[in-house]
Amino acid sequence: MKEKTVKSDDQWKRALTAEEYRILRKKETETAFTGELLNNKRNGTYVCAGCGNPLFYSDTKFDSGSGWPSFYKPVSEESVDRKVDRHMFVERTEVLCEKCGGHLGHVFDDGPEPTGLRYCINSGALHFEDDKEHAEEREVTKR
Repeated sequence: MKEKTVKSDDQWKRALTAEEYRILRKKETETAFTGELLNNKRNGTYVCAGCGNPLFYSDTKFDSGSGWPSFYKPVSEESVDRKVDRHMFVERTEVLCEKCGGHLGHVFDDGPEPTGLRYCINSGALHFEDDKEHAEEREVTKR
């Protein structure tokens, strides 16, 4: 199990941009089709903007047409946490960073094969790192 990243609210405010704080710590969302990483096509790893936890590989990203970066599976089942979200009068499954508890987005069961899942994730909750930065870790996960 990964060591948890724990910070006070003031520490998070200082460590994150206003947009990252709003999304990761206050569970808000960015406007559809405005996220910086929505159209990113480079090879690499999407990591948590709050703690750097590797979350999704670029080869699991797909264009869902939803307006947010979408992935069909996380790096591992241990990289994300899921919990029931009844906000907005609809029951959904919230996706959180397992390491820092930051809100990432939601997961739906209308994604492509092989999982049938669509992790709909806010760009503002992510940073992107080129493949070479996570190449070794990626090989271990593929085995």
